[in-house]
Amino acid sequence: MKNLNLDQLRTFLAVLDQGGVNRAAKRLNLSQPAVSARIKALEESLGTTLFERTATGLRPTRDGEILSRHAERFAHLTALVARDLVTPRAEEGYLRIGAAETVTQTWLPDLISRLHREYPSVMVELSVDITPNLRTALFEREVDLAFLLGPISEPNVDNIPLPAFDLAWYAAAGMAAEDAPLLSRPVITYLRQTRPFRELRATLIDVVGPGVRIFTSSSLSACFRLVEAGIGVAALPRVMGAPFVADRRIVEFDPGWRPAPLVFTASWVAEPPNPLFARFAAMAVDVAKGYQKT
Repeated sequence: MKNLNLDQLRTFLAVLDQGGVNRAAKRLNLSQPAVSARIKALEESLGTTLFERTATGLRPTRDGEILSRHAERFAHLTALVARDLVTPRAEEGYLRIGAAETVTQTWLPDLISRLHREYPSVMVELSVDITPNLRTALFEREVDLAFLLGPISEPNVDNIPLPAFDLAWYAAAGMAAEDAPLLSRPVITYLRQTRPFRELRATLIDVVGPGVRIFTSSSLSACFRLVEAGIGVAALPRVMGAPFVADRRIVEFDPGWRPAPLVFTASWVAEPPNPLFARFAAMAVDVAKGYQKT
């Protein structure tokens, strides 16, 4: 066992969790041959076979199941050491962030800037998508930390609430003075696959009627531009609308109600434990709170 090391155990746990070498390699940001080599070296060190191939992927042998219990203890101990003893500037790694566009357009650049200052050896990869796709990417271990409309109610997922985004109604400058009710115009909002769209549509049908016209967009910037051009009205994050209002390009109006705030969480898969994810999530909360105060 003299050649046994933590990288081999982490790789073993990744293959066990993902059920195959290819997906484990993607999760670990390694090549497939590198993952296979680590598993082979681990088996040679222990003098046993850890996996057997089945129609659905790799399955642990009896010895593999025994090792999994010990490897999880090693992983947990390593996480505790990293949390309590390793300084931020000594951390190395690769952090894959998945974020909804609302977060990306507001405080996420500040977070990445702070990450770079405090953890200069941690490389960041960013994916921007809607919440349903981010959930899938998180479960498939394609992202490590997701900022999405949450929380995710799964036993192996940890969630930290982030400051909510208040929504406000906007119309083009000058449109609010016209006689036609503003909500009789097209309402511009998030994509159909999202929670904000479903909640807004349900309320609009009650308030305006089933004939309400709803335009959707995957881009919040495009939504504001469409409002500015007089195409329709929109309920969008107030923190993003403030600069447009200050420049008198759009105006805020009150139809008597507004959608519920957008509640995001920082979410990550907690098994195997990784103290960096919890640390980065807590940093995101701090950055988001600071952004709302500015």
